[in-house]
Amino acid sequence: MRCRYCMPEAEYVWLPRESILSFEEIDRVAGIFAGLGVSKVRLTGGEPLLRHDLPKLVALLARHAALNDLALTTNGILLGREAGRLYAAGLRRVTVSLDTLRPERMAEFARSQRHADVIAGIDAAVAAGFGSVKLNTVIIRGYNDDEIVDLLEFARGRGLEARFIEYMDVGGATGWSMDQVFSQREIVAAIAGRYGPVRPLHQSTWAPAERFALADGTVFGVIASTTAPFCRTCDRGRLTADGTFLLCLYGERGLDLRELLRLGADDTAVAAEIAALWSARTDRGAEERAELAERGVLHRIESLRADPRREMHTRGG
Repeated sequence: MRCRYCMPEAEYVWLPRESILSFEEIDRVAGIFAGLGVSKVRLTGGEPLLRHDLPKLVALLARHAALNDLALTTNGILLGREAGRLYAAGLRRVTVSLDTLRPERMAEFARSQRHADVIAGIDAAVAAGFGSVKLNTVIIRGYNDDEIVDLLEFARGRGLEARFIEYMDVGGATGWSMDQVFSQREIVAAIAGRYGPVRPLHQSTWAPAERFALADGTVFGVIASTTAPFCRTCDRGRLTADGTFLLCLYGERGLDLRELLRLGADDTAVAAEIAALWSARTDRGAEERAELAERGVLHRIESLRADPRREMHTRGG
C-alpha cells in the first residue's frame, strides 16, 4: 500500500537488508527493555506482516513474562492468512488500519486493489479469538470525513472499537496541510449529530486515544495528536527497523542500539544507555509543531531521501 499520509511518492530509498535487526536482536532488545520496566510491546510498521514468519518473533517475545501486552498494528492485507498463527504464538491484541469502506477510494488513496483482503483480515482476527481488535482510521478532510458514521457502524456491527486519528504531519506525509486536518472536535460533532450526546470516558491509564461512549454504550476513540498534543504524558518509545531507539515520532536523533549489539556490548551496558537517554528526555515534537505560526510539511521528499530513517514506514506508525 502507498497511503497518502505515509508513502505517497512513486519511489523510495530503502534501508539495506543487512541493517535490519534480526528477530534474535529484537528479542534481546525487548528483554532489556522489559528489565527496565517495559510491559507493552507493539509490532508496527510500515507493514509488519511483510516480515517473513512474523509469528516466530511473536513467540520469542511472548516468552518474556514481563511483557504481558503484545499487540500488532497492520494494514490487514496479509492478516487473513496469519491471524491464527499469530494468536497461537502469543499475540493478544490487533489493530487494523481501515480508512474507507469504499474499495474505489482505497484504490485511489492507497494505490491498492485489495480492500476485500483487509475486510477478510479483520474478520479473521475476530474469528481467531483476539481479546481486542481495533480499527484505526485517519480522517482527512475531503477524502473520508463523510464516512465517519459508516466506519463506526462497521466497527460496532463486529464488536470492535473504532479509533479516529487526526491527519499528522509526520515522516512521509509530503502532501500534508493543516486545512486537511479534520479535528477531534469535528469528529465528535459528526458522531453526536447522528447518535446524540457523546460522553467522554475517564481513563485510569494513559493511552494516545481519548475514548468516548454513545448512549447505548458503544465506545470509540479519537487520537488528536495534531490539534491537542499529549507530549507531556507520553510514555512511549519506538525502536526502528534498523535498531534506532527514538523517544518521539517527530524525533530527529536517537540511540543506535544495533551498533551497541553488534559491537559486543552486554545487556547491562545497553540498558544503561537506554536508561540515560530516557531519563534525560525532553522531546515534545507534536506540541512544538502545534505552536508554529505557519505549519507546513515536516519533511520534503529530498530530506526523506537523504535520510530514510525519517520515513514513517521505517520508524513505525
